[in-house]
Amino acid sequence: MNPAWLTRARKRAGGAAVDGFFRGLANLGRLHPLAKPERHGVEVLRELPYQSGGLAEHRLDVYRPLPGRGPTPGKRPAMLYIHGGGFRILSKETHWVMGLGFARRGFVVFNVNYRLAPHHPFPAALHDVAAALQWLELHAAEYGADLEQLVIAGESAGANLATSLTLSTCFARSEPYAQAAFAVGRVPKAVLPMCGVLQVTDPERFRRRRPDRIGNFLQDRLSEVSVGYLGRDRLQPHPDWHLADPLLVLEGDEQPARPLPPFFAGVGTADVLLDDTRRLHAALTRRQVHSEVRYYPKQVHAFHAMAFLAEARTAWVHQIDFLERVLQRPLPPV
Repeated sequence: MNPAWLTRARKRAGGAAVDGFFRGLANLGRLHPLAKPERHGVEVLRELPYQSGGLAEHRLDVYRPLPGRGPTPGKRPAMLYIHGGGFRILSKETHWVMGLGFARRGFVVFNVNYRLAPHHPFPAALHDVAAALQWLELHAAEYGADLEQLVIAGESAGANLATSLTLSTCFARSEPYAQAAFAVGRVPKAVLPMCGVLQVTDPERFRRRRPDRIGNFLQDRLSEVSVGYLGRDRLQPHPDWHLADPLLVLEGDEQPARPLPPFFAGVGTADVLLDDTRRLHAALTRRQVHSEVRYYPKQVHAFHAMAFLAEARTAWVHQIDFLERVLQRPLPPV
């Protein structure tokens, strides 16, 4: 048995390695000539506050096509993009490729920061993305965005937040942030929760199912997400944690006050979170909600952010095809 100090050191080292890997990959990608927004007919408006108080966590960047790009004139479909990072790391800056990728396909993308755990545990992030949705309702048109064609998207922890925010627009719930989102009165036209961690309260579920595949490194990462987001008392269930587990809400019997929108979810078959996407699709299908899911053979977590991969480009094609059908409008080609 490892001493407690050695376990803690292993967890800290693993977390730092993951953070450094994704930040390094994002920064390296920025050096490529094709990372320049102007090469794709896209402009970026940075550091717009969506809440007062001056916190960097309460700012967003707008990625939007320059006038004349794409087959359709007038306002563009809007996207609220919520970055991943286990609720603890990364930012809109590390997720520039998502803003650029969807903007070059015709969206006005609002790429949002939010407060991070463990300094700001649940439900701070949900408070923030609900506030961002309220800000969009007031200001999106100023940036040429059509909220009648709003998409909420995110990956990993961002997929969790995108799903919970969407549930908040559909279910009449008691949580203040959910009430704020519901009061906006707008349900997104589509939701894209890619490779989502959709149940935070039980990180051990993956090891119970596949103990041969979940080693200490992966279990450490799953556990630090749960502990960071919910606090060290996470083993004591709390009634206010429901929207930390949007998957359980969908698997339950509570009925929405407004119809749920169509969902598209994609995940690699080598992703430890694969089962959450499978369960999401099953829960939505049981509720007779339009749900499309794609499984990408041998791909790891968040592979679609690595645009140099052939399977990543395929995943982007699938997302855009889904959005064209749901929004009923052509989008510039991938």
